[in-house]
Amino acid sequence: MIKEIVTYPTPPSVQYAIDVRVLDEEIETLLQDLKDTIKANSLEALAAFQIGSYYNIVVIAKEDGEFLELINPRVIGHKGRVTTVEKTAYFPNLSANVTRYETISLVYQDRDLKQRSLKADGAFSILLQRKVDYTFGSTFLNKLNKEERKQFQKKLEFGSDLAISELCPTTFKRDYIIKLINIIMIIMAILLLASLFVDEPLSKEFWHYQSYLALSAFSLNIIYFFYAQYEGKRFTSCTSCQIGNIIGTATISLIKLSVIMIFSYLIM
Repeated sequence: MIKEIVTYPTPPSVQYAIDVRVLDEEIETLLQDLKDTIKANSLEALAAFQIGSYYNIVVIAKEDGEFLELINPRVIGHKGRVTTVEKTAYFPNLSANVTRYETISLVYQDRDLKQRSLKADGAFSILLQRKVDYTFGSTFLNKLNKEERKQFQKKLEFGSDLAISELCPTTFKRDYIIKLINIIMIIMAILLLASLFVDEPLSKEFWHYQSYLALSAFSLNIIYFFYAQYEGKRFTSCTSCQIGNIIGTATISLIKLSVIMIFSYLIM
């Protein structure tokens, strides 16, 4: 029977899975449910936890269409470290960079509860480790380093890997407009100071330059305000904070411009 796969934020049902002691009808049904669910969802593997079971069982889909049944699996050896991008059905549509063992040795029991062992490396090793994690009530979230965990928490908040690409950048193209406005106001401030040391005819000429510069700075502020909103809409995950920043930046710039022009009018 096809079962519903447990997904985030439903917590793991157990801290440690219960080992199978007897292969009875319940376990037979569980093994078949795992296979049916794997087929229905085109998955590589499932741990019993992922369909709400307490038992320590993992089923792997093989390339030939058969299944590898791992009853009471345990990792008993490992070698090397490797970081790969992982996805799991528990976190739909999400991925993370996870560091795991490159090669592992694993013991398990087969359908006859006979002890078996295998060695795995590469993608198969990663898959096995991820599924064995579930038998301890764990997910790859517990394997992430501090920085990767912080990024993954943001992915969880927005429910998509796209959240990372939409995070507010630290710099925008609109910042160049503000830099240009600041340069113009610096020139205006220099003209204002220079007017204190020249005669009246030249001071009036400075006033004309000041007026043109002020008009340019004001126009650039208007351009900044509308362009910044257009640019901000491209980053929907932080639109609200950007609007406040845009209004604040434009307001401060206009206040500075007004102060310079008031002093220029009084002095020039």
